[in-house]
Amino acid sequence: MSPASGRRNYAIVTMAYWADTLADGAIRMLVLFYFYQLGYNALQVASLFLFYEFFGIVTNFAGGVLASRFGLKSTLFMGLGTQLAALGMLAFLPASGLTVAWVMASQALSGIAKDLTKMSSKSAVKLVAGDGEGRLYRWVARLTGSKNALKGVGFFTGSLLLSLIGFQASVGVLMALVGIALLLAAVLMRGGLGDVKSKPKFGHLLSKNRAVNLLSVARFFLFGARDVWFVVALPVFLSSVLGWKFWQAGGFMASWVIGYGIVQAAAPAILRGKDPTGKTATRLAFTLALIPLVIAAGLHLGWHPAPVVVGGLIVFGIAFALNSAVHSFLILDYTDHDKVAMNVGIYYMANACGRLAGTVLSGALYQLGMRDGGSAGLLLCLLASGGFLLATGLISLALPGRKRSLSAASVT
Repeated sequence: MSPASGRRNYAIVTMAYWADTLADGAIRMLVLFYFYQLGYNALQVASLFLFYEFFGIVTNFAGGVLASRFGLKSTLFMGLGTQLAALGMLAFLPASGLTVAWVMASQALSGIAKDLTKMSSKSAVKLVAGDGEGRLYRWVARLTGSKNALKGVGFFTGSLLLSLIGFQASVGVLMALVGIALLLAAVLMRGGLGDVKSKPKFGHLLSKNRAVNLLSVARFFLFGARDVWFVVALPVFLSSVLGWKFWQAGGFMASWVIGYGIVQAAAPAILRGKDPTGKTATRLAFTLALIPLVIAAGLHLGWHPAPVVVGGLIVFGIAFALNSAVHSFLILDYTDHDKVAMNVGIYYMANACGRLAGTVLSGALYQLGMRDGGSAGLLLCLLASGGFLLATGLISLALPGRKRSLSAASVT
């Protein structure tokens, strides 16, 4: 395939990824606030997303093999089609039929869809951008940043649609968005993307690259640290303790994710240096660990919770975005072209494991803290976040520098 055709297909994959990301963020807020409105507690709401995260793990574990065997184009179409099925399960059933088990099954499909499209787009960056100094870092940062900004737009869109037109009509709007993206991708894409001659087997799923494995474990703790207080505890806290309306809570979280995405996209300029290394990730992780601990200290001392939480979350978002952007670059820098889908799959499997752990702990710790009322539930989640981030920093100490220094640390 010519370079021009590769860039064209990459642009189409990215467009489809953006559409799926927006829908994914919107359905997250729709499900969370709709069921909380029905009287579900924090732990019950968290349980609705367990299959979403669990099947994200499964998808990333197997998705690298699927992409390597059938190409990134195939995994993209599988992802978009699966997202349509997930949304259809919620759109065409009466509200009375939306049981917990049914919603969990729908979210399982949505988790599979999200990770198939994400893996397709992230892997395509490596194939199109190459390894030029600074180029891969900039492309990864822009893609990851734009994705998170659009997920933030999805958060606000879902909250607003729920307030304006109700749950099922909102899901119908999201189905139309994903359906249009699938149709355009099918019509506009030419040839393949990411096709390889070697066909790995499912028995080859575990990476022999030490750097990839270390970074994946660090990623587990990094995203567990975010989701342990952001996914369930924070929106419930904003609504129940601070008294914010759904659209206000959703709008704030959307603004945070959009800002987080903007910082990610600008990471190469903000960090002002050459391509980052393992040492960069280590410094950022230990810096980030201080922020939730400071917020928790403020709540414990009785400071007004609104400015402490809102201000702290803004600072946390900036530092977290930089750390995540460095991770997203390093996973592609550490891997070879012919193993990119496999290693990206392993990396995002660890990412999904961290999200699952964070989601479960977010609901459980918040509910545990509710016995003491007020901010106690969020405080427990913040302490857990700080612990996860300290683990991220300790693991990152073992990360190597750049790919060219990996020959002694990798077996390929």
